[in-house]
Amino acid sequence: MKFVFITGGVVSSLGKGLTAASIGALLEAQGLKVGMLKMDPYLNVDPGTMNPCQHGEVYVLEDGAETDLDLGHYERFTHAKLTRNNSVTSGKIYEAILRKEREGSYLGKTVQVIPHVTDEIKRRIALCASEDIDVLIVEIGGVVGDIEGLPYLEALRQLAQEQGRNNAVFVHLTLLVYLRVSSELKTKPSQQSVAKLREIGLQPDILVCRTEVPMAESVREKLSLFCNVPTEAVVEERDVEVSTYELPLLLHRQHLDKLLLSRLVLPYIEKSLSVWEDVNRRIRFPKTTVAIGLVGKYTDIPDAYKSVREALAHAGIENQCKVDIRTVEAEALEAEGWEAKLSDLCGILVPGGFGLRGLEGKMCAIRYAREHNLPFLGICLGMQLATVEFARNVLGYADACSTETNVPTTHPVIDLMETQKKVSCKGGTMRLGAEPCILAPNSRIRELYGTERISERHRHRYEFNDTYARAFEEKGLRLVGRHEQLNIVEAVELPRHPWFIGVQFHPEFQSKPHRPHPLFVGFIKASLAYQKQG
Repeated sequence: MKFVFITGGVVSSLGKGLTAASIGALLEAQGLKVGMLKMDPYLNVDPGTMNPCQHGEVYVLEDGAETDLDLGHYERFTHAKLTRNNSVTSGKIYEAILRKEREGSYLGKTVQVIPHVTDEIKRRIALCASEDIDVLIVEIGGVVGDIEGLPYLEALRQLAQEQGRNNAVFVHLTLLVYLRVSSELKTKPSQQSVAKLREIGLQPDILVCRTEVPMAESVREKLSLFCNVPTEAVVEERDVEVSTYELPLLLHRQHLDKLLLSRLVLPYIEKSLSVWEDVNRRIRFPKTTVAIGLVGKYTDIPDAYKSVREALAHAGIENQCKVDIRTVEAEALEAEGWEAKLSDLCGILVPGGFGLRGLEGKMCAIRYAREHNLPFLGICLGMQLATVEFARNVLGYADACSTETNVPTTHPVIDLMETQKKVSCKGGTMRLGAEPCILAPNSRIRELYGTERISERHRHRYEFNDTYARAFEEKGLRLVGRHEQLNIVEAVELPRHPWFIGVQFHPEFQSKPHRPHPLFVGFIKASLAYQKQG
């Protein structure tokens, strides 16, 4: 087994996840089968109960694991099959150790960071290092120097020694600080970051330098000298101009793939990156632009709806257009004159979410889309609110609502799932992961998928109240998707509307730049048609 260990220095949010995903894409282009592992030092068991303001979106895997958004990058850039084993946190590590201690598994020994915590970290890495992959890419969250990250770095040191240095390569991602006043790139923070690593006993083999300006050869030589890294192994990772999907090509031009394979004693063959070249060509030269409104309550946090944004971009690639995503604060639609905020849009998307804040504004946007024949896509909460809005303004149920809001209602068209009514623990207890759905014949959604049976990922506690099914159908809102076994409503659409679809699942989690999701492709295509009509 070969390992690529990725650490970060100077500041957080440098883009280790994107760098790791791009390395995966480059190694796959060499014919290697890669595995991906994210190890986060925080003490939460997973990000499932964390506020999006803290950690961005929660990305859900096929098996229902709630993970860091970096695993979304891994799936979009590579073909790696990810499960809950591919996401590790200190919360999971210490939870497992304390359970063993209570069970007596340590036979009365004193439980310590070394060897017990480091051994558990190495065990988790070994779970992902299966025989059917060639290279495992391991990303360590946080920054070198963080107290909580030290056990992970010590575990990597031990693992590299055990596996042999030809089987492990250390990539350190760091920031070159640019001082605009003096037009200088400063290397000292990067030097200090590498010095921290070397104190722990780790020597980076490759230094990847984030920079907003070109890196002069003198800077490269200085970093090589003070960080003990060969000059050719100091790689420039300049800020991409248009899209993060440029990154594999950028790193390929810097010969990062060749450096990695040389260090791992694997053959390098000059391969075409035509898939990524085609993706970037389409992004750079769109035929037109279409404005899509993303109506939510975390509009100032781009990562809160990361996968939705990416899926919209993928659909734009397929339709040869640039998707101009205009975030609309849901609460702002609850004030007078809110219609003006939607009047120049060609499509409206209401994503998933939780809580009462902004719900009325989201329903204003949904009503606007329904009444103005504007293409609409509702995801999870977006679908639920589409049924609530329809119940209020078409069926005449003035107080219709979801019981999630705790607002008194005589028409709970969205109610807590039966399987959730005795659940008290919040973490990892929702309906999670991929489940089957049957699409109704002669429906728009079935036409988009091109098949009767689909499998999509879920993350919710509430569902459509089937008591109201007949009333909705009679008034024109068709229930076009149901769970294959549980008979839960999974999708709705308005046949008399040009394009109005709501889904309980999260299609954004299965979209890739070279294989966009059909729902998003159809939504953008309909939005372009709306724009063409003027």
